Amino acid sequence: MSIGFKEWALVCQALENGATSLIIRKGGIAEGREGFRFLHRDFFLFPTLFHEQLAKTRLPDSTSAAQFAEGAVVIAGRATVEWTMLVTDRQKLKLLEPFHILQPSVVEDRFVYDPKPGRTPERDGVNVAFLRVWKAGGAWTFPQEAKYGGCRSWVELPEPPEDIVWHPALTDLEHAERAERLRAILSSS
Repeated sequence: MSIGFKEWALVCQALENGATSLIIRKGGIAEGREGFRFLHRDFFLFPTLFHEQLAKTRLPDSTSAAQFAEGAVVIAGRATVEWTMLVTDRQKLKLLEPFHILQPSVVEDRFVYDPKPGRTPERDGVNVAFLRVWKAGGAWTFPQEAKYGGCRSWVELPEPPEDIVWHPALTDLEHAERAERLRAILSSS
């Protein structure tokens, strides 16, 4: 089974281009009682588009959202989760800013978000995943269908074409150095 992880198109592009290796999530409306979890270790990056993405990221104004084919899904990246962590310390989140593209206000909104009544600060935090990412050497396109919609993170995809070649977004050395720097930040007291 091929699994897609729904993420903002601009975040997908940044992952595929090696600008980031992090996903910072709180969850979607349809995540269920337990909230968001990285349920799958290997997945394809399923880009989603909405007009406010550019304003919610720290990308240059000249950056535009991914090109979308009308009525189609274009998969250009895949990822493997190397580790995850629930981050409940705002200072550590601040130190992660150079390693992701989200505006600080977006990270803060995710940090305090809780759809359940009676939210308390001790439940604040975000799930952070460190990924190894590969970019497709060709496009994988398939029709957009209703089953891919909704506020959920994970979707089942058709099987990918066998002839797609995947290239690492970062060299092994770049990836290892980034991993070491992030571990140092997150393990600090």
